[in-house]
Amino acid sequence: VLFLAYFAMQVIYARRKYKIPPPETTGHPEFERTFRAQANCSEYFPIFISLLWVAGIFFHQGVTAACGLLYLYARLKYFQGYTVAAQGRLAPLYTSAWLLWLLVGLALAGLLAHFLWP
Repeated sequence: VLFLAYFAMQVIYARRKYKIPPPETTGHPEFERTFRAQANCSEYFPIFISLLWVAGIFFHQGVTAACGLLYLYARLKYFQGYTVAAQGRLAPLYTSAWLLWLLVGLALAGLLAHFLWP
């Protein structure tokens, strides 16, 4: 939640800096990148939380927590890279996507182990 609040505050600061009133979403390119980075991170947050929850319950809390922290760090780097240049988002984007797929795998492994091999 702190990450989402931080991203939202950055959009507010960019709106003030470039004088773009709500509900406008276009204007200065730096504002548009900041706005888009915040929206992208917000869109993936429910998926991340759901996978983190299921993997933590059914697989292993420690491994899941480590993946979650790495994901949050990758998303922070994604946000920071995107606000500077669109290309700056790519490496952290691939890292965060890989971590989401890892969480999918951990969640599935935990669910299968729990329901098929009690």
